[in-house]
Formats: sequence, structure tokens, C-alpha cells
Amino acid sequence: MNNFDFRTVPYLISQSGSAAQLGQIVTQHYPQVKRVLIVTDQGFLATGLVTPSIASLEKHGLHVSLFSDVVADPPEAVVLQAAASARQQDIGLVIGLGGGSSMDVAKLIAILANSEQPLNAMYGIGNISGQRLPLLQIPTTAGTGSEVTPIAIVTTGATTKMGVVAPQLYADIAILDAELTLGLPPKVTAATGIDAMVHAIEAYTTKHKKNPLSDMLARQALSLLWGNIDKACSNGNDIDARQAMLLGAMLAGQSFANAPCAAVHALAYPIGGIFHVPHGLSNSLVLPHVLRFNAPAAATLYAELASIIAPDAQGSAEARSDALIQAMEALATRVGIATRLSEVGIQEQDLDQLASDAMLQTRLLGNNPRELTLADARAIYRAAL
Repeated sequence: MNNFDFRTVPYLISQSGSAAQLGQIVTQHYPQVKRVLIVTDQGFLATGLVTPSIASLEKHGLHVSLFSDVVADPPEAVVLQAAASARQQDIGLVIGLGGGSSMDVAKLIAILANSEQPLNAMYGIGNISGQRLPLLQIPTTAGTGSEVTPIAIVTTGATTKMGVVAPQLYADIAILDAELTLGLPPKVTAATGIDAMVHAIEAYTTKHKKNPLSDMLARQALSLLWGNIDKACSNGNDIDARQAMLLGAMLAGQSFANAPCAAVHALAYPIGGIFHVPHGLSNSLVLPHVLRFNAPAAATLYAELASIIAPDAQGSAEARSDALIQAMEALATRVGIATRLSEVGIQEQDLDQLASDAMLQTRLLGNNPRELTLADARAIYRAAL
């Protein structure tokens, strides 16, 4: 057995309605904190679902500031603006309340507001030198798992993204409250849910750092996600299915935080960066084609996961691996999200740039179970077109 280490968020709360008890949670764990910053986006703010959390914090004597200018694929300027505001207001604790982008920005605010280190010196793995402010994360989609990962993704140019990966970005507390996800449209529920499944599949088959704990989490995540995604999409008010999806996404996040993602994510990033396709959908669009490319090297592991997603599959590892891929394709079709790159505006002449940009994602490609070349990347995009 390989040596490994395993890290995660030290305190987890999985309970519907728990976000409305935020004041009690914060004062119990951080009695010295007086000023709190909630980081969210305009879309979630407009739902009114932030109000109970703010009311709870204020009821417990906390001063609450709000940063709601987070956008998808957050650019450096937004992160730096938010961090400067937090520093100016002498914020003592940061709460990420939203999707992956809001939680990523919250991570970076918590470190930047407490450090003189510039953001551009943090890009890469293990490059943060300081310590952060206390950090709570509350996801409003069952997808990214960002509430339990040490990763924040920033848009650094017109189409390029960089990652900050460091143990300081693990939150202190993650709160899973399905009531915050009840308003999600079916297609968003589907795309974010498939994103979470990709995390589990890639963690289970990663070339580096795969370990018994990450495997166990990945399998349990897939079981929860696969068993509840259809219910959550067809009845968005199914609170039990929603809570199960949140838990599955979080378990997948714990898994890939320790056994990192690979080529599906590497090929998805340029789709989001260039064409502004949401991250979960970008992953879903390339998923079956990357799985088929990887199958010669990963069929045995894919077959093991097929026991969860396609339990009736029989025969060789290759046959069961193919059943897994077909089941994931059928899911995307069934829940009504785009299944071809052409449906999101990508054309043949875009494939060379997509492929060259994907090859820049060396942090991810090095984990892929099968080595992938520029020509392979282009062929995968061509198959997905």
C-alpha cells in the first residue's frame, strides 16, 4: 500500500435549516469575533435566502458586511477588491455562501485580508506563506465540493485560469443545508450534480495520491449522487434528495482534495474560460469522451464504479467500463442538459485553441491514468463536437 496523507475540514454540519442558525454556530466557535463578511453573488442574494443567515448573525451581536459582486470564473480584480474591502473593515471571519466561485473567493479573501503576500505569488501548489482569517463555507449547489477543498480557481486573463492550492484554504467549518438549494433549476441541479460525480470518478482513478480513504469517499459520493440526482431534478423541493446530493458532493470534494482530478477537468477549463460555459456543464460535455480515451488504462477501476452506476452490467472489465460511460451519457440526455460542444457555440475552428489551452493544465493532466497529448486532446474535443 502506498504511503499517503489525508486532510479535510475539521468540522462538518449536515442539517436542513442549519444556515438559519449561523449566529449560534459562529459565536460558539469564535466568541472573540465581532465583524463577519458574507461572500456571495447577486443571483443568490436575489433569492432572499441570505436573509435568515444575516438575521441570525445580527441576533447574536455580530456586525455583518456583504460582498455580493462574485461572478462565475471570478477574475483577479474581483478577488483583490473584496480582500481590500475586508481588510479596510477589519473583518474577523469570512463566510462563503454560494456556489464554487463564491466559496473560492471567500478562501482567498480570508488569506489575503490577513497577509501581505500578493495573490500572484500564491498561484500553484503550496505557495501560501501566511495564515488566514477564520473561514466558514456554505454551498448553495451540490457540485463543486469547494467547501472541503484547499483549492481556489481564479481567472487571470481573457481566457486563462490559475489555481491556488494550499492547506491554508481548508475551511474551519462546512455547513450543508439543503434548504438553500431548493430554488435551483433542474438543469443547474443536473450539471452541478454531474460535476460532483466527475470529482468522484477522477479521484478514484487518479494516477497520484489515490488511497483507501479517498476511494471510500468517492464510492459513497457516487452512490448518493447517482441515487438522488433524478429525484432532485424532477422534484426540486425534495428536501431529502437535495440533502443527499449536498452530502454526496461534499464527500466527492473530500475525495478529490486528497486524490486530485485529471483530464476531464483539464479539458473542461478552456471551455469555461473561452466560451463562458458553466463549470459543471463543461465537465459533463467532455466526460464520456475522456472516459473512453482513458478506458485502456482505467477499465478495471471504471468497472468497479459501474457496480454503483450500472449494477446490472455483466462481463469483462471493458464491458462494465463501457456500461458506466453509457450510463453517464444517458443521464445527461435524461436530465436535458447540452451533450455536444456545438450546442454551446463551439465550432471545428475552435478545437485547436481548446486543445492547446487544455495542455497548459499540467497540474491536472499529470494525474490522468493515461498520458494525453495535444493530438489526443483535440481528438477528444472533436468527438464531443
